[in-house]
Amino acid sequence: MNRRGFLKALGLGAAALAAPGGLFATGGEAPRRPRNILFILADDLGWGDVSCYGSTPGLTPFLDGYVKGGVRFTDAHSPASTCTPTRYAIFTGQYAWRKPGTGIAPGDSALLIDTGIPTLPKLMKQSGMVTGAVGKWHLGMGPGPGKTDWNKPISPSGNDVGFDYTFLMAATADRTPCVYVENGLVVGLDPDDPIEVNYKHNYPGEPDGKRDRASLKMDWDFGHNQAVVNGIGRIGYMKGGKKARWVDEEMADVFVEKACAFIEKNKDRPFFLYLGTNDIHVPRVPHPRFVGKTPFGPRGDATYQFDDSVRRVIEKLRALGLEHDTLVVITSDNGPMVNDGYKDRAEELLGSHKPAGDWRGHKYTPYEGGHRLPFIVCWPGVIPGGGTNPALLSLVDLGATFAALRGVPLPQTTLPDSFDQSATFLDPAAPSARANIICQDYRLNLREGNWKYVVPGPAGNAPSTRNNPLNGELYDLSKDPGEKTNLVKRHPERAKAMFATLLKVIQAGHTRP
Repeated sequence: MNRRGFLKALGLGAAALAAPGGLFATGGEAPRRPRNILFILADDLGWGDVSCYGSTPGLTPFLDGYVKGGVRFTDAHSPASTCTPTRYAIFTGQYAWRKPGTGIAPGDSALLIDTGIPTLPKLMKQSGMVTGAVGKWHLGMGPGPGKTDWNKPISPSGNDVGFDYTFLMAATADRTPCVYVENGLVVGLDPDDPIEVNYKHNYPGEPDGKRDRASLKMDWDFGHNQAVVNGIGRIGYMKGGKKARWVDEEMADVFVEKACAFIEKNKDRPFFLYLGTNDIHVPRVPHPRFVGKTPFGPRGDATYQFDDSVRRVIEKLRALGLEHDTLVVITSDNGPMVNDGYKDRAEELLGSHKPAGDWRGHKYTPYEGGHRLPFIVCWPGVIPGGGTNPALLSLVDLGATFAALRGVPLPQTTLPDSFDQSATFLDPAAPSARANIICQDYRLNLREGNWKYVVPGPAGNAPSTRNNPLNGELYDLSKDPGEKTNLVKRHPERAKAMFATLLKVIQAGHTRP
């Protein structure tokens, strides 16, 4: 069904195409738009970790049923194969590699987003929505290392980039500070036990992941051997804030409860809610009620816990009668990583399970397993259920897409790398708004049609005139989805042309026309 036929089937017809209100306008009626948007972003959840993507049965029982009422995208990508640059791109609509310093942020990083630029949450506020962010942030907050005082109101933070309400984990669960920050204030802080954070040295009298290794309830394999919080080694050090420190086993429940409370409070207003889960990022310490739910140890159990978190939030929408008014997008920030620094037996218990499906690579790599994602879109009564959509899209497109769905004009300089994929969301037969996508790990790669070009190494390399493009990698995904055969020597002109496209995009400063 083409786009016009799809709109006609919804009862919108030709008037909707011509009406000033856009896709959802019908004659004299007001445009029909999603009243609410719920965006759920998992952490390190791979293509193959979601059972409805043809993987191991039983890991995601709720999503497997829920997707039958929506659309499963099969060519969706994160703009990076690590979390900070992906999240930066989502909220700014700009590829993170355009801004230096947007690699994996330490827990005491300054806020990475310029508070003066347009952002996704600001556009949602412009459309009349109340905006909320719950869960993982990892985009920095405060003025930065040695300057952020965790015992006072922390600014700038997520509230300064467009969110009315925030309940955030500053960085990742394996990094200090191990506290929640609500609207810029550490939750549960005792003023007589002030927090100090640094990434250089431990504090006298504080436990140490190396010295006190025998006492840890989850041993580290590499890297996570500095501060010890809740019996688990972390990256970075902290002192104080004992009453404010999180309990890993309770984290998923805390985020779900805060998300549901936001929905309840704003049930009579249009809202945009970002829910960033910790699952299935390390340390994987699921609540005891999920331990043993799968044969894959903590990693599998954390996947099951993520699925249940989604269930509880969707059921909150249903209980309040909001499901048919709410567009829901569920995806991940990058591809999977099995062993990411803790001895949780993730590799030993993996068995036949393939976290990235049949794609090559994983988190931190430029290959499809590093950035091709599960991506589910549901809007009951509007988006036909049970379909799959092969359209090419990137998470950097969410800003322009949500803005279009909410009727917010988007000047060219706003969200410069974000494309409006609203037609693609609504119609499985609609073509992608994109001709190509760019993803980054420690190198950039370009996708055009079925062709994919990875710039030459070493790590950290971006295309420049000093590079020889024939030292890169070229794959034809239509014939070689596993990226096993480098075709750069067989198709040198294509490699040179794609390399030149990357140079042009870097110089232009934007990709959206």
